[in-house]
Amino acid sequence: MKNTWLLLSLCLYCLFANAQQASKYTYQQLKEYQGVYHYINSSTLQMAASPKDTVLYAIVAQARYALHPAGKDSFLNNAHQPIKFLRNTSNKIVAYTYNNQTFALINGDIKISDKMWYPRLGVNPDTYQYHQPAILHDGLTTGSITSSGLDSALLNNMVRKIIAGDYPNVHSVLIIKDGKLIFEEYFYEYTADSLQSQRSASKSVVSALTGIAIDKGLIKSVNDRMLSYFPSYHPANDSPLKEAITIDNLLSNQSGVSYDEAYNKAAGDETTMGYTNDWIKYTFDLPMLDTPGKVGRYNSGNPITMGRIIEIASGYPIAYFVEKNLFGPLGITHFKWRFKPDKTESEDFCQVYLRPRDMAKFGFLYLNNGVWNGKQVIPASWVAASTIKHSVVQGVDYGYLWWLKYFDVNGKRFYTVGAQGNGGQKIYIFKQQNMVVVITGGNFNSQSPSDKLIKTYILPPLAK
Repeated sequence: MKNTWLLLSLCLYCLFANAQQASKYTYQQLKEYQGVYHYINSSTLQMAASPKDTVLYAIVAQARYALHPAGKDSFLNNAHQPIKFLRNTSNKIVAYTYNNQTFALINGDIKISDKMWYPRLGVNPDTYQYHQPAILHDGLTTGSITSSGLDSALLNNMVRKIIAGDYPNVHSVLIIKDGKLIFEEYFYEYTADSLQSQRSASKSVVSALTGIAIDKGLIKSVNDRMLSYFPSYHPANDSPLKEAITIDNLLSNQSGVSYDEAYNKAAGDETTMGYTNDWIKYTFDLPMLDTPGKVGRYNSGNPITMGRIIEIASGYPIAYFVEKNLFGPLGITHFKWRFKPDKTESEDFCQVYLRPRDMAKFGFLYLNNGVWNGKQVIPASWVAASTIKHSVVQGVDYGYLWWLKYFDVNGKRFYTVGAQGNGGQKIYIFKQQNMVVVITGGNFNSQSPSDKLIKTYILPPLAK
């Protein structure tokens, strides 16, 4: 799930370098642009200057995007699109322009915590030592790293490097091993109570809810035709292939419509969909590219449609359905999920927000075949069915909205079932090692160090 803020995925670094040479800013100069501004769809964004790297960032829904100097009061985003700040007759910043629109400053007198910019403000990395996670009476049992098979020296080194800035924008790292939360660390302004955007990791929650809905008889089976849930829809580019799309095809990202974030010749894409009034209609108005069930493609319209089917089948908003049937049984009391698949969600993209400990609970539920505290929350048969290979997406084996990956470490292959999202959001279930690893981060539209942390600091001692 890629955030569409200023189309940042198109990186033109050489142009940035030229722009920065053309106009340098000091930290004090960048602070002139700080504030809360109006943004699209009656939302807001924040401009904030970093004292750490002397860069101006636009902050949208927890995500930070760097703006690069391009002249007086002018900046470029990562797509080389101009952002121009406007001043009044008193030479004060009052607005910015982007894409032929003007967005006014709402409040320029804001306080920004330095914790936003530093992993551990004022902390010497060398002083960090492992400590057992706290008992919070939230349903998770905590324990020590002793006898876990993990290496405390390696984990100490990992945290020290994160604090030192060697792995930027890592928000949290948690490990459940042998039924106990044995490792838990937070960085920057994030704490155990912070809701973390899940981005595309939300898809795996939709997968779980599908299994619950089928178990309750609300959905007959994965063989149900998708269009049977939308009787008022009369999709454009209709064909027998489109009529044949099933729930199975949605869950395995094999609907066959011409939408693929990794294929630039596809007719549909997430950015365009995000600014339409009906994302389901947008997705299935597209022409067909493949026979349903034949080719895996990264199509965010598929899980969004599956979420809407759950709402239609249950008669409830998905946030209510998840609270009653999944999050409630897990003791997840604090979450956010505004599921409204239209242009009002163009920046948040219907994602769920969870605390990292609650992400760990979700992973632990799957590790234990759908059982939590002796109760079968998700049918074991669905856990098994949704975490086996149904397709291949972007070269990676894919289940029902779960990634099936592996890590090769010191001659040993570690298989994992993963929920993952843009920025470095990871819930990895290592069945053979009886372990769940959760990592959250803010490396949006850029390479996350999450997998490297797992390969370098967590898995090596388990390869022996």
